[in-house]
Amino acid sequence: MGFKYKLLSILICALFLNGKAQDIHFSQYNGSLLNLNPAFTGLFDGDYRVNGIYRSQWQSVPVPYRTVSFAGDMRYKPKQLFSDCFGIGILFNNDKAGDAFYTNNQFYINLSYIHKLKRDSSLLISIGLNTGLNAANFNYNEMTFDSQFDGYAYNSSLGTGENFQKTKTTFGDLNLGFAAQYSFSQFTRLIYGFSFNHLSNPVISYQGNPTSKLDSKLGNYLSFEMPVTANNKFLWQTEILFSHQGKYNEFVPGTNIKYVFDSNINNTASLGFYLRTRDALIARLGYTFKTTTAGISYDLNTSKFLAATNRRGAFEIFITHIIKKNRPFIAKKRVCPVFM
Repeated sequence: MGFKYKLLSILICALFLNGKAQDIHFSQYNGSLLNLNPAFTGLFDGDYRVNGIYRSQWQSVPVPYRTVSFAGDMRYKPKQLFSDCFGIGILFNNDKAGDAFYTNNQFYINLSYIHKLKRDSSLLISIGLNTGLNAANFNYNEMTFDSQFDGYAYNSSLGTGENFQKTKTTFGDLNLGFAAQYSFSQFTRLIYGFSFNHLSNPVISYQGNPTSKLDSKLGNYLSFEMPVTANNKFLWQTEILFSHQGKYNEFVPGTNIKYVFDSNINNTASLGFYLRTRDALIARLGYTFKTTTAGISYDLNTSKFLAATNRRGAFEIFITHIIKKNRPFIAKKRVCPVFM
């Protein structure tokens, strides 16, 4: 068995051995890599990267859920490091849901260390962490309770029977991650990432309950891409996301077919179909031109909530842009002057 197939087998085993989700999530998880795993910070071909993604879920219910995320990261290479570098990034998320407008604002700082295992950069590993603050709140005045039903109708003058000590809370968070990337050739690449989120299990309670904690989350991500035609015009990519948080699991496998218009300028288009088990079918469209990638997706709801949603799930759109510096050519040998 060749090295690349051994490596693929090991990573697939690790994926299902470690994986056993409450957090915000995206159907295009490849469109928000800093949310997916802090080890992906700086793990790209370029110097700077900016990213934005927007998700609107369940438009058919009275108050849809909306999530927006912005991220930026860069690679920093100190002179003392021969081939390794650091990744530095920032991440902001805003999530709003429900009649009470439950809102969560998150701000993180991401750091990673990227190590080159092969001189040609075909094999890279990265470890990363991010830490930050979460500020959550809700509008108590928009909430109704069973105790306010007087037997005939809702009566706002009746007591709620609830004792909220506060309607907002702020807590710190810490997440760790590992990633590996192996490029077999220009068009064949394997990526694996493992993340461990919410290490401190912060308390999130509005009624003074110290046992109400945010569960830790284990995340696994696997991506494999290879050409399916001799001229490298068509590429096949399969992706798997598997996460476990508390008593919840999320399993999202899928596949993309990419068409390469021009490999010299990285001009491609993709069509993909994914499945979030027991929840939704996902259709994706993507387009890349040079260093800019954009994607849209739509979730077709298949869960038990379909009676309220009429199968209408979520719409998502993202864009990522990478900036590469133009580096001047420096001759390795000094050219001797010619004297006349």
